[in-house]
Amino acid sequence: MSLLSERLKNYREELKKTDKKWTQQYVAEKIGVARVTYTAYERGTKTPPLDIINQIADLFDIDTDYLHGRTDDPIKGVDEELKELLNDPQTDLMFNNWKNMSDEERREVLDTIEYLHFKRNKGKR
Repeated sequence: MSLLSERLKNYREELKKTDKKWTQQYVAEKIGVARVTYTAYERGTKTPPLDIINQIADLFDIDTDYLHGRTDDPIKGVDEELKELLNDPQTDLMFNNWKNMSDEERREVLDTIEYLHFKRNKGKR
């Protein structure tokens, strides 16, 4: 089994743990190939062409370099500082709550952030 096939299978199975739709059939339909063809990609008996690899990466929302083994990080083009921010539970808390806030509550949050930014930078030129 190649690294590409391992990563295809492992990543799809990780997605399937949180959403049962991520079957081989589902992925095959989304990328426009037969299920047996996609299964062969995961088993390593067939290598997907580059355009299919790109479609899979887009579908999984991962970096093609991860599928090719050029990086061990599946997240697309995100620098380390941003990755830390995205993995911070406080960031998750804010963004998950943001969509449930009223316009007034969102304005309050933005005003608070602007105030804190101003306060931190007061006196700096």
